[in-house]
Amino acid sequence: MKFFIIAGAINGFLSVALGAFGAHLLEGRVADKYLATWETAVQYQMFHALALVAIGILMSSKLLGPVSQLNVAGYLILAGIVIFSGSLYVLSLTGISILGAITPIGGVAFLIGWVMLIVSAVKYAN
Repeated sequence: MKFFIIAGAINGFLSVALGAFGAHLLEGRVADKYLATWETAVQYQMFHALALVAIGILMSSKLLGPVSQLNVAGYLILAGIVIFSGSLYVLSLTGISILGAITPIGGVAFLIGWVMLIVSAVKYAN
């Protein structure tokens, strides 16, 4: 529970910091398409940071508790942030287009993480 709340908060913080970095330091220094890519990475990181916090809260013994599917969902969403947003950040800074091939792996991790959250709710919520 605590791990996912902390991981979500750290990713929320990083999302705000990286968003500000992109808006203030990258504008005019990278092509517009890479700035848009950076913004996509920031948005997905923030959305999924909030998902991590929600998963941590749901793992409370007063809600769903330490359900294994929630644990899997949290780790998949965290991996998705690293792979999806991380690859887009690096792509934006370097222009190495092959990194775009890695990004969908992170997207799949996000999708499976959301499915595991659904499974947890269906299976364990009253």
